[in-house]
Amino acid sequence: MKRFVPVLAVSLAVLGAASLGGCAPVHGGDDGHGKNVPAAKPIGAARNCIPIANISESRVQDDWTIDFRVGVRDWYRVTLPQRCNSLATYRTFSYATSLSELCNTDIITVLETGGPGGGPRGSCGMGMFQPIELTKK
Repeated sequence: MKRFVPVLAVSLAVLGAASLGGCAPVHGGDDGHGKNVPAAKPIGAARNCIPIANISESRVQDDWTIDFRVGVRDWYRVTLPQRCNSLATYRTFSYATSLSELCNTDIITVLETGGPGGGPRGSCGMGMFQPIELTKK
């Protein structure tokens, strides 16, 4: 199970000062799209938000894609509007919200875990929560 670190805060103002450097476009070879992202079939209209209390798992698929399991069987795929550099490398992120939901307007912060250089690596905007059915390749 991949880890995410929910951080509830009183205000999103703290994130206003966060660097969005993690979302800067990268020129060159790697475009951040993973080769092993599981295929998924959309199964309904995309949602703006999902309840934080119901998130049971998150899976970072690549620098563009995060799958969230809500409850036992429901999956939502978020395709980020811009690449979130290092998300696939560290696979750990945090967020801060004053709401009880994670929304497409929220910002996640990539976290480097372990080692002396650990800490935040950049922040990126979320996208819509698309209900999906994961399909077998």
